[in-house]
Formats: sequence, C-alpha cells, structure tokens
Amino acid sequence: MANDLRPARWIALVAAAFVMAAPQAASAAQPLGSGKPAAAIVDSDIRQEETLSSTEAGKVITAIGRTRENIGAVRKTTKLDTVDIVFLTDAARSEGGPPPAIENKMKQHQKDVAELRKEIEANALLFNAIDSRRVQAEDVLAVEFDNPGKVVIYAAAKPPK
Repeated sequence: MANDLRPARWIALVAAAFVMAAPQAASAAQPLGSGKPAAAIVDSDIRQEETLSSTEAGKVITAIGRTRENIGAVRKTTKLDTVDIVFLTDAARSEGGPPPAIENKMKQHQKDVAELRKEIEANALLFNAIDSRRVQAEDVLAVEFDNPGKVVIYAAAKPPK
C-alpha cells in the first residue's frame, strides 16, 4: 500500500515545483521590471523625426494611397529592424489637423485608414512602437514599408515632451 502512494507524492512534488517556478519564468519572458517593456516587445530601433506636413506631403499622400496594400503588410509584420515615426507637428489635432491636401486623401481612403489603424492596434510590435512615443492609433495617417525590415509611420501628432 505504501508503494502505491509514492507516484502520487512524486507527481504532487513536481507539480508544486512548477507552480513555484512559474512567476520566475514569466518575468524572464517579458522583463516588465526593466522600465522598458515596449522595447522588450518591439526589439527594433525606434526612431522619431519632427517635420512639417508640407515637407512630407507628397510621401504621406502616396502612402495613404497605398493603405490597402499596407494593411496586409501590417498584418504580416512580426519583426522589424527599424521603426521610424514621423511626427507631422503642424497636422496634430491641437493645430487644426492635417492640411487640405492630406485631409482630402484621408477622406478618399477613409475606410482603409480606419482598418489600418485597427490592424496597428492589433499588431503588438507596431502598437508598442507607437505607444512608446505616445502616439495614438487614431493619429496615424499612413505607413510605408520602405524596404524589408523598416517601416515609416506618419502621425499627425506632436512628440512627447
């Protein structure tokens, strides 16, 4: 009878060891205590640039026109070397929003831009990249995948201070 209890005790002991080790394993997977959880998730070089919408209008309008195909790229993106966030400071809501040329293109592609923003929110890498710079998805005007491993995100926002 004593021999019948040994396997049950062994299983209970092993189970207890796993339960005790679980918190340590979780903290090793995502080092939230480091102060930079977004960097641990993104694992990409996140760069930012401030500019005026008139300087980048052509690139932004072209990127908005390509929103439908860029939605697919956002869905498939799991790793990037570089995330460039371009702050169009004069297009921020506090400044009256995008200029007419960009605003008209946004209206033409309204449904696609709304879908793009949802896909960015659903993509942990891209969401955490913009969140690390305090950009809301609703401020994203367009994205452009320049080359493999790099994305440019155009945002009608001001950078965090």
